[in-house]
Amino acid sequence: MTTRENPLAEFDRYRPLLFSIAYRMLGAVADAEDMVQETFIRWQQASGEEVRSPKAFLVTIISRLCINQLESARARREEYVGEWLPEPVVTDPAADPLEIFRVDESLSIAFLTVLERLNPLERAVFLLHEVFEYEYGEIAAALERSEANCRQILKRAREHVREARPRLKAPNPGHDKLLEKFLEATRSGDLEGLMSLLSADVVLHTDGGGKGPALPHRVQGAEKVARAALGGLHRLPKRPSGYVLQINGENGLVSYIDGRPFGVITLDTQDGRIRAIYVVTNPDKLTHLPAPPQ
Repeated sequence: MTTRENPLAEFDRYRPLLFSIAYRMLGAVADAEDMVQETFIRWQQASGEEVRSPKAFLVTIISRLCINQLESARARREEYVGEWLPEPVVTDPAADPLEIFRVDESLSIAFLTVLERLNPLERAVFLLHEVFEYEYGEIAAALERSEANCRQILKRAREHVREARPRLKAPNPGHDKLLEKFLEATRSGDLEGLMSLLSADVVLHTDGGGKGPALPHRVQGAEKVARAALGGLHRLPKRPSGYVLQINGENGLVSYIDGRPFGVITLDTQDGRIRAIYVVTNPDKLTHLPAPPQ
């Protein structure tokens, strides 16, 4: 066991960082929490000689755990029913009083979905360098790779990310207005109004996991997406109540039926248009959402 005087307090100092890394690596709250807990167990068991730098030690442990977890999760995701999307989380300050999330654009559902293009090692190197600003030497030590190898891995990862998302974007001041107009158009059944908000190559992503309403595949193109969005609402057995909450750093819609979370809608916007819509209705991915506002 460690001989440090207060290992819990020392660990809690880095808990937000560890959770932020794990959630971005795995895209699932429960899995991220498990990785943080396992990191704590290994932290408690470490001797003082093993821990020259607490931060470096903890980041090393959780990075390796997440890589292993992702490698095993990929096999399960191949059997997943329909498209797999990251688990949405409410990042409103009122819902996250401990500020366990580092909130920036890399937390968005759109960006986390892009990261699915990367293999586990690429994802770890990309996040540690591009999001958490670790130097190559630090990453190499954490992942037991050479600096030259880490540079090559990052180069490949950047290329994969750039194909789908040219850059990390700054906060979009028009995002909330587009969300408001999108909700108005869908609630009123305004097909033309909805199409006017969408980019020509907009994509609709839905994740029901075989347990919630979802489309069997992605839908692309303004008219197809608009018709699919409106048609999906009309097929619901009961009209849900919706609330705008901050989801993964940006405003989105959380809907409820009989007081239980039913679905989450988030938008990816650019240049005054909606370029992607993400809908998660898999009930297993909604368990961490708060109760509806009173």
